[in-house]
Amino acid sequence: MDAPKPDEICHPPMDQLQGLEYCIDSNPSWGEAIAMGFQHYILALGTAVMIPSFLVPLMGGTDGDKVRVVQTLLFVGGINTLLQTLFGTRLPTVIGGSWAFMVPIISIIHDPSLERIPDPHMRFLNTMRAIQGALIVASSVQIILGYSQLWAICSRFFSPLGMVPVISLVGFGLLDRGFPVAGRCVEIGIPTFILFVAFSQYMKNFQARQYPVLERFSLLISVTVIWAYAHLLTASGAYKHRPELTQRNCRTDKANLISSSPWIKIPYPLQWGAPTFDAGHSFGMMSAVLVALIESTGAYKAAARLASATPPPAHVLSRGIGWQGIGILFDGLYGTGTGSTVSVENIGLLGSTRVGSRRVIQISAGFMIFFSILGKFGALFASIPFSVFAAIYCVMFGIVASVGLSFLQFTNMNSMRNLFITGVSLFLGLSIPEYFREYTTAALHGPAHTNAGWFNDFLNTIFLSSPTVALIVAVFLDNTLDYKDSAKDRGMPWWSKFRTFKGDSRNEEFYTLPFNLNRFFPPS
Repeated sequence: MDAPKPDEICHPPMDQLQGLEYCIDSNPSWGEAIAMGFQHYILALGTAVMIPSFLVPLMGGTDGDKVRVVQTLLFVGGINTLLQTLFGTRLPTVIGGSWAFMVPIISIIHDPSLERIPDPHMRFLNTMRAIQGALIVASSVQIILGYSQLWAICSRFFSPLGMVPVISLVGFGLLDRGFPVAGRCVEIGIPTFILFVAFSQYMKNFQARQYPVLERFSLLISVTVIWAYAHLLTASGAYKHRPELTQRNCRTDKANLISSSPWIKIPYPLQWGAPTFDAGHSFGMMSAVLVALIESTGAYKAAARLASATPPPAHVLSRGIGWQGIGILFDGLYGTGTGSTVSVENIGLLGSTRVGSRRVIQISAGFMIFFSILGKFGALFASIPFSVFAAIYCVMFGIVASVGLSFLQFTNMNSMRNLFITGVSLFLGLSIPEYFREYTTAALHGPAHTNAGWFNDFLNTIFLSSPTVALIVAVFLDNTLDYKDSAKDRGMPWWSKFRTFKGDSRNEEFYTLPFNLNRFFPPS
């Protein structure tokens, strides 16, 4: 038997991911684009409902307050998504609420001056105003780092090797949002996962009128079927005598969103009153803004790959971070209750459907704005049980994580140096946040527990984020360990041409601003 040829045992590295039906600047028909935009909207609902459902009761808010926060979060998310896809990185990314802001927000909620307020509604309003003030001040971090191009300068220390753990842990780092939540209602979570995988993978070649309907709309079909099944279980009284936690995760009527929603309500700036400002709250919130910046950097690079675009140049990446800072400023002005970042699950959906079109994401932003104003209709879709979303996340987060691993193709993984950096940064990126989570659960406060609350929030937030820990470890090791003689092993010859806007001719096709705005903001 002849020895195999080199091209038979290895695959050449590829700048752009192959096999996508529509890339970033190619568009499906309007009907298909609208349907797929609605699908992205449904997926974005999960986080938009989960975060307020967790925070608002802690703040003293009612179901009516929770509904208004959900509506506001969706409304501002739609605006931020449009701004990011038009003037930011221009990548097909949905901007939504972020879990990275939980530590400083919970610290604000437990501020003694706020906890002493006897009236729950007044406590909710004052807490919301304090969160707004902290977000407004902290947003300046991303605005300054982005528009000054400081983040572009920092990104010059990144390499394909250093980005592998960061992008991978953008997905893997959310493992506690996957099956642990889906498992709270296994009779709904597991069927959702099985149906979605069956439709999107095993039956993806099924076509109706020569159209791959199951591959394109596997999420909508799976969610609709399981939602109807969950509603049937709820109506039949299957959960009547089950524990409260089971009912909250399984029932379709437990969230009280539909009954508490107004028919029409337009969110507006300062709707909760004038924000209040506290230096300690603001400094603590800045750590979450930094974490959101790092997580979004990894998410943008994953989105570029799943949209069949080249990696975003440093100038474009920094521009996107600047607009994301504007988005967090809007979060503070409108009062969304949390900051915003790139929605990881929606990036995964780009890969699952093989449609990376920018237009689809812009249409989904329109749905976010539209249904946040028409409260009853939006609340109907938001009544989907959390376990359904969590089962879908198991696939979406995994896809994003695997995109990070795909950057290893540009590096030399026969190098002991590269194996060391990749392994250590991945392991610590999972292990250190897990230590912080376990410590916090047991002690009811983070490992950083001094008299300076802002300092505690800063350290606890940074080290609870897997991508942030991975970036610190990977970038430090990659730029200090035999870095002079390892440029090729690190993947720098391939990476260097994408550092500048003019380094690759395809950048103009993917990242040029609309309306000929590049005349006024020339790329570097």
